[in-house]
Amino acid sequence: MTKIPYPKQLISFTAQIALLKQRGLVFTDETQALHLLHNISYYRLSGYWYPLLADKPNHQFKPGSTFDAAYNIYKFDSELRKLIITELEKIEVAVRTQTAYILSSQWDGYWFTDASRFNNPMRHAHILSKINEEYQRSDEEFVTAFRSKYSDSFPPSWITMEITSFGTLSILYNNLLPGRAKRSIASYFGLPDTVFASWLHSIVYIRNICAHHCRLWNRTLSIRPLMPRSPHQPFIALPASGTRQVYFLLSMIVYLLDIINPNHSFVERFRSLLSAYPSIDTRAMGFPVNWENEVIWK
Repeated sequence: MTKIPYPKQLISFTAQIALLKQRGLVFTDETQALHLLHNISYYRLSGYWYPLLADKPNHQFKPGSTFDAAYNIYKFDSELRKLIITELEKIEVAVRTQTAYILSSQWDGYWFTDASRFNNPMRHAHILSKINEEYQRSDEEFVTAFRSKYSDSFPPSWITMEITSFGTLSILYNNLLPGRAKRSIASYFGLPDTVFASWLHSIVYIRNICAHHCRLWNRTLSIRPLMPRSPHQPFIALPASGTRQVYFLLSMIVYLLDIINPNHSFVERFRSLLSAYPSIDTRAMGFPVNWENEVIWK
């Protein structure tokens, strides 16, 4: 396919409203809509009115489609990301803790510096370089105290893992050689190591979406987390939508939270969020008709 230069030019906020009206979008309060377009870009909002289009190539809206409906989806997505990021913090902290504890117990506190523990030496060297950058950049009091007192190149893993980005930690785990130590970490979270590695990668992916305020609610992921064949505790049946939609990702979060904090309230808060936005199409998120009957969602 031959590429062409991008042809569109910037248009004013008022012209944006005129264009949307021409395409069939209904406005109940143009003053408010203009204010929103000043503060939330047309391009960002376009991902939320896309489901309202009847003729997507020509950008023509379904009859009766409103700007308010698109903004409602935007608000739901924002609330969903806030809900998720709070729970991901708990999962990340638990993964850091178990990784440092189990590997330091089975090997030693500096296991992450030993290339013989890892599959790919070049990847390990790159990861270690990233960890060093994060260590040198950190201004945490416990890190500056360590640097001022000790001659070691790194602190032991129970300190280092606290300042290592979760993305780096995910790659570090994935690069570990197969064996008892790697399985022990995954087993704590009720998963085989291959599935756990794919879930860690997915959590990093979701975290980045939430941190950068990107659209999540009806996204199809570019990565594919694995479905556990024999999970240690109740999980969902493989959805017809597969493992690349939000339903599977949220179910992953619930599964891990059930282990980390069995008294969590994520399910109740998610249900409350859906109740606050009854017009949201959960099918677009990959939810099956009977999702509420799944044990982990009760």
